[in-house]
Amino acid sequence: MPPPKTPLLTVDCVVLNPRGEVLLIERKNEPFRGHFALPGGFVDIGETVEDACRRELMEETGVKAGKLTLVGVYSDPNRDPRGHTASVVFLTRVRTNKTEAGDDAASAQWVADWRKLPLAFDHAKILADAMRMAKK
Repeated sequence: MPPPKTPLLTVDCVVLNPRGEVLLIERKNEPFRGHFALPGGFVDIGETVEDACRRELMEETGVKAGKLTLVGVYSDPNRDPRGHTASVVFLTRVRTNKTEAGDDAASAQWVADWRKLPLAFDHAKILADAMRMAKK
């Protein structure tokens, strides 16, 4: 029997530093090349979503995640132009301000006012939700 066709599983990570800045990457590849995005990516077979979140964050920014707190699951079928994905999103706070862009990130930077940037996918909605959660 063939496996069922289901959405692809992804993770995204909202990372805050002590100044309340958010860590964003500039996408090196399509879709949304040149747009800013949360660090994240596809979950590998045999990997937990938490491990995938930590791996993607390290690969794309060189930053090690602290404690992960679930923000939510984002599954709008139109969130990714490549096809239907469902993203499990986590929030973490870190003490470092150092970043090193890697993998499919053209750059990685701390941003105070993300609302003025062109954000990829549904990351503006995710960031708004995470920031409300972080204030509690």
